[in-house]
Amino acid sequence: MRLVQYIASDGSRRVGRVSADGNQLHPLRDAASVRELAEDAIGRGVPLATLIAERSEPAAVDYDALLRTGQVLSPLDHPEPARFLITGTGLTHTGSASARNQMHILTHGDDAEESDSLKIFRMGLDGGKPAPGTLGVQPEWFFKGVGTCVVPPGAALPLPAFAKAGAEEAEIVGLYINGPDGQPFRIGYALGNEYSDHLTEAENYLYLAHSKLRACSIGPELLVGELPNEVHGTSRIIRDGKVIWEEPFLSGEAHMSHSIANLEHYHFRYPMHRRPGDLHAYFFGAAVMSFAFGVKTAPGDEYEIEAKTFGKPLRNRMELVPDEGLVSVTAL
Repeated sequence: MRLVQYIASDGSRRVGRVSADGNQLHPLRDAASVRELAEDAIGRGVPLATLIAERSEPAAVDYDALLRTGQVLSPLDHPEPARFLITGTGLTHTGSASARNQMHILTHGDDAEESDSLKIFRMGLDGGKPAPGTLGVQPEWFFKGVGTCVVPPGAALPLPAFAKAGAEEAEIVGLYINGPDGQPFRIGYALGNEYSDHLTEAENYLYLAHSKLRACSIGPELLVGELPNEVHGTSRIIRDGKVIWEEPFLSGEAHMSHSIANLEHYHFRYPMHRRPGDLHAYFFGAAVMSFAFGVKTAPGDEYEIEAKTFGKPLRNRMELVPDEGLVSVTAL
């Protein structure tokens, strides 16, 4: 079962259940947002799927038309964007570890000692999937931004003038809400483009934090329920209407060095991440990325990430934004 948030023809916000053929949406009654739907499910103490089944209308909306006209929203958002925390983890897939280690080699040479990136990846392989009820090894973690950094499916991903590069990271994203008592609930999963500046990161791995402070995109669909153990997908870059890079990827726990439960524990163990009513989008790491294949992206490139599990592909075009110059602070 998959959900989409969209703007209806009358300008109102709606939530729709994706039809069996994937090309239409069945609107949900009394649901202007996934956040409100999740809050209702928590309040009633019922699974989200129960509410969706109760509120699904027989009417159908042309899903493809909504995508063409830019009426599809991110699958989760908050009216107060600062209450939507965007975070992630890396080094959870072999591809991401190899790419990060290649950055280390570029900076320090082929004879450098094993990088900290590979060390933490091996730690995940050894202890990232503990037995239920036991504590595993801590993953890498980074802060990406708040709700204002999330652009809708189909919208432009801004390339700051100060950035050295901008490239895709095709990932699965966990989407969460904290209940009234701070208990975190997983609403579901979505595709995500974690879009980072890998050249800045390559200068020194301590610049990872800077490279991640960028926009991102999630969606267009939210998968309700459990994530399959194995997810097959494809990530590609299109330039001037032609595919210049394409690579399949494998994700899901079968291809990760950490269990999702282990990642979630280390994220939500912090009280600041359990504030009642807050939303969280947590990127689970990339399996492949064009940067590791030597691809140099450019403004105008379109990123396309697809996986059958998540329905329609996520598409975004990179767009250079004007230079803001030196930012100065005014004393009061």
